[in-house]
Amino acid sequence: MPTVIGHHDVKDQKHWLASPKREEVFGPLGVTNIRTFVDPQNPTRAAVLMDVADMDALMAAMQTEAMVEAMAYDGVVGDTLVILVEA
Repeated sequence: MPTVIGHHDVKDQKHWLASPKREEVFGPLGVTNIRTFVDPQNPTRAAVLMDVADMDALMAAMQTEAMVEAMAYDGVVGDTLVILVEA
């Protein structure tokens, strides 16, 4: 099961940290061990680290309207998203 990092900018770090959306959209995909990170020097930078059971399912879900809506709700700046997969 690969570990994945997604880092991106956010509009409001406190809102992003408090949001339940990560669990709501990633949980049904079998994503586990979701951990959040923030840049203490730049409050607009954030990241998630998670274990992904099915990368194809995750990548397909990233293209759905539900994921776009969840990211918008969380204040994620979509064009800054970078996904890194454990090598």
